[in-house]
Amino acid sequence: MNKIKLVGALLVLAAALGGCASSMSGGAYSRSQARQTQEVQMGVVESVRQVQLEGTKTPVGTVAGAAVGGIAGSNIGGGKGSTVAAIIGAVAGGLAGSAIEEGVTKKPGLEITVTLDSGRMIAVTQEADEQFHPGERVRILTGGGVTRVTH
Repeated sequence: MNKIKLVGALLVLAAALGGCASSMSGGAYSRSQARQTQEVQMGVVESVRQVQLEGTKTPVGTVAGAAVGGIAGSNIGGGKGSTVAAIIGAVAGGLAGSAIEEGVTKKPGLEITVTLDSGRMIAVTQEADEQFHPGERVRILTGGGVTRVTH
C-alpha cells in the first residue's frame, strides 16, 4: 500500500510541475522569447471576460496513473487473475491520471477585447494574473507567435 501512496504523490507533483512549465501569463516569457523583437501596439480595453484555460495533457499523468493502477491491480487475486487485474488497473489508472493532471493544471484566464489605435479590434486570451478594465489604456505585444496584453 505504501507504493501506491508514493506513486500517487508523484502523480500529483508531476501534474503540478507540468502546470508551472506551461504558463500563459501576460508576464511570463519562455527562454526562446528572450531577446526577440516584439511589435508594440497601443489600444483601449473594450471588454474583459473570465474564461477557463484547460490544463496540460502530457504523458506524465497517464504514465503515473497507469503505474498506480497497475500496482493496485496486481495486489488483487492471484495467478492469471492478478495479471488481468494489473492490466485493468493500469488502463483505469492511466485514464484517471490523465484526468487528474488536466484538472490540477487548469487555470483561470481572461479574454481581453481591445480596440487598437489603428481602429482594428482584437481579442487576446491569457492567464488572469493581471486585472484589466474597460476603458483602460494597454499595450499589445506581439512576436514569435505570441500576443499578450500588458499595462
